[in-house]
Amino acid sequence: MSQTTPSLSPDVSIVVSRDNESAYTLAAGTIVDLAQQAVSARGKFTIALSGGSTPKKLYELLASPAWQPRMPWAQTEFFWGDERYVPSTDSSSNFNMTNQAMLSKVSVPAAQVHRVLTEKDAQEAAALYEKEVRNAVPAGSDGMPQFDLVLLGLGTNGHMASLFPYQPALHEKTKLVIAEYIDEVKMTRLTFSAPLINSARQIMFVSLGPDKATVVRDVVLGVFDPERLPAQLVRPTHGKLTWILDPGSAEKLPPEIVTHQK
Repeated sequence: MSQTTPSLSPDVSIVVSRDNESAYTLAAGTIVDLAQQAVSARGKFTIALSGGSTPKKLYELLASPAWQPRMPWAQTEFFWGDERYVPSTDSSSNFNMTNQAMLSKVSVPAAQVHRVLTEKDAQEAAALYEKEVRNAVPAGSDGMPQFDLVLLGLGTNGHMASLFPYQPALHEKTKLVIAEYIDEVKMTRLTFSAPLINSARQIMFVSLGPDKATVVRDVVLGVFDPERLPAQLVRPTHGKLTWILDPGSAEKLPPEIVTHQK
């Protein structure tokens, strides 16, 4: 019996770095290139950031002396694709992590840093953040705010942003930002909805380490089951999806669907 060769949508690309550290360089270069292109074409760059340990190293790299001059900080609008419902100074806050790793080390106008107002009631904070997104991010042809880049991580359980398995938020079609208590992590999270993520010009997963190999394979090539694997909901409406992986996280993908870093 012949086997079918796996294939990807033309809008999806998977790039495997030479090693773990090279993945950060690859991701940083992609962000800088997209930022420069956006500023040249539209006068500003809108990005939704992710939290976690992998992005922290990426943000530290972008703020480093070697990379900082390449990024158009003054023309960049920063948002977060999800946030923990904790004070902005809390050690688990995505904003706080990003601020310490990057934003406090570069020159960005305060009005262009759009954090979630977690000092408000959670539902109010979600509604206010949706309003801020609509006000600051230009809409595409379908009226949906269209980020230049949404940066995502991938949990070993298949979650992305704060869209977790078997949560009601997975089915949200009208709200752009959702506040929801997630029993799995015993915490309220605020998150972009899948339609808002999918409206971006570019979506980029950065997933590193062999502990992610199985879930990367399942999300990319497995049976479509977004209840179990919410990351499968990422299907760009008009834009492109790029996966940046290291050899460990890519080890269970067939070689014919990946591109290796030169």
